[in-house]
Amino acid sequence: MATHPIVRFPDPRLRRKAEPIVHIDEEVKTLARDLTETMHAAPGIGITAPHIGVLRRLVVIQLEADPEPHIYINPEIVWSSSEMIRHVEGSVSMPGVTEVIERPQQVRVRYRRLDGIDHEEEAEGLMAICLQHEIDQLEGIFWIDRLSKLKRDRLIKRFEKLQRVRA
Repeated sequence: MATHPIVRFPDPRLRRKAEPIVHIDEEVKTLARDLTETMHAAPGIGITAPHIGVLRRLVVIQLEADPEPHIYINPEIVWSSSEMIRHVEGSVSMPGVTEVIERPQQVRVRYRRLDGIDHEEEAEGLMAICLQHEIDQLEGIFWIDRLSKLKRDRLIKRFEKLQRVRA
């Protein structure tokens, strides 16, 4: 396993749509392991292949209570609830800044597992938020796109200031 450098905002690769994974081969399995290690090192609870510059539809999520990471290949949301939930979000590609985002409280996601079996699962709360956040990223929708222009501009300014301080 290896950690990879994380693509940082405003890198244009974060706005590109990821390509579907057709074959689950050793390269995809290695990518899943590397993504898991990179997510742990960041640290974060979710990461996509585009976060490390690989435009493939692969997501890894591991919440604090999860003993093992969840790996999603070609995930898609097939249903979402009308009930909404607000939660503080951030990104491994934009460390140090967060903001409240509103999303559906529950989702049903269809995806393929590493063993090649198609699967569907429902999620609620934080797992539902993470799935939506990471699937957005696969679509080239960066999390700050869910903010109003005013909030997005303020957040970008905060991030840029933070980057100057760290430099």
